Amino acid sequence: MILRCIACLCLFALSVPSHAAFNLDQLMQDLALNKGGRARFVEKRYMTLLDKPVVSTGEMRFTAPDRLERRTQTPRPETLQLDGDLLTIERDGRKISIDLVQQPQARIFIDSVRSTLSGNRGALEKDYVLRLSGTPDKWQLALEPRKEAIAELMLRITVGGRGNQIRHIEYLQADGDRVELSIEPISDQ
Repeated sequence: MILRCIACLCLFALSVPSHAAFNLDQLMQDLALNKGGRARFVEKRYMTLLDKPVVSTGEMRFTAPDRLERRTQTPRPETLQLDGDLLTIERDGRKISIDLVQQPQARIFIDSVRSTLSGNRGALEKDYVLRLSGTPDKWQLALEPRKEAIAELMLRITVGGRGNQIRHIEYLQADGDRVELSIEPISDQ
């Protein structure tokens, strides 16, 4: 009878979802399942020289593993397209292309975003110490620079989300400025 009760408790415990098993490996696996999508964003830039944040809004599209497009609608139209190592910026009728191979510091920062979106833990850990907190339903991942070259620009990147979707990113820059990016997925149905 006691053995049967213990067996039933064990089966019950196995059938209940456990948040205790949630760790960095699980988060990266969950993020890797997300092959892309569209989202609306609101970006708030807090700069030490300004009293109020500069607010931008628009849409983003990600296609794993390395294509990211961001179309800003307000305060003025701008399009950024990242395809592999090529960053293209369109603003005011002008188009500029930047080869990220020639811009290693920018590439490290951009790779942190792409690697997080695609769940590439190995790539992230080359440049950052990763600290995860929360549950699968509400998690937060802090990226703290390992390298001096990154730390001179960025103190920390904090990414928050639910399941395999990133909902919030905060960049705390070394100069005291910070950027908060809120992301709301758009269903393609």
